[in-house]
Amino acid sequence: MPGKFFWSFLLFATVVFQSFSVGKAFHPYHVGSVEINYNSKSRTFEVTGRFFLDDMENGLGKKYGGAFHFNDVKYKARLNEALQKYCSEYFKLKADNKFLKVNYIGYEEDQESVNIFMESEPVATPKKVETAVSFLYNLFDDQINIVHIIVSGERKSEKLSYPNRYLYKQF
Repeated sequence: MPGKFFWSFLLFATVVFQSFSVGKAFHPYHVGSVEINYNSKSRTFEVTGRFFLDDMENGLGKKYGGAFHFNDVKYKARLNEALQKYCSEYFKLKADNKFLKVNYIGYEEDQESVNIFMESEPVATPKKVETAVSFLYNLFDDQINIVHIIVSGERKSEKLSYPNRYLYKQF
């Protein structure tokens, strides 16, 4: 028969897991990912950022004031406007020492996360890629952004932890 420790652990684990399933999801860590993929056909960088919905809602609210709700169509225009400004401030991209214009394309919700889409202006296949990624640094001082840069099928990844925002990769 299992001991007292086992039953105590089982009770603790049940309470913890139930707390994750009640209402909005709670996550004890603040992490996002940004994939910067060079498309040789369009000669552009296609950028996808993935973040927890509640973190991005709170980050936008802190930056611009008011409420933001991804799962409510009434907020779609406001979200697009705020995300366009937010992305232009918290994401920069350079290829071969030239800053690239990066356009916000849109977003989509995916369960408890949000995917944000951007695309750069056309550029020749780069040898050097530099980026500044600071999504949600305005909200959390323990934010981690996992950044993947892919050029000609070669993938280079790195973890950026607040306050570090700069990444440089040679291809």
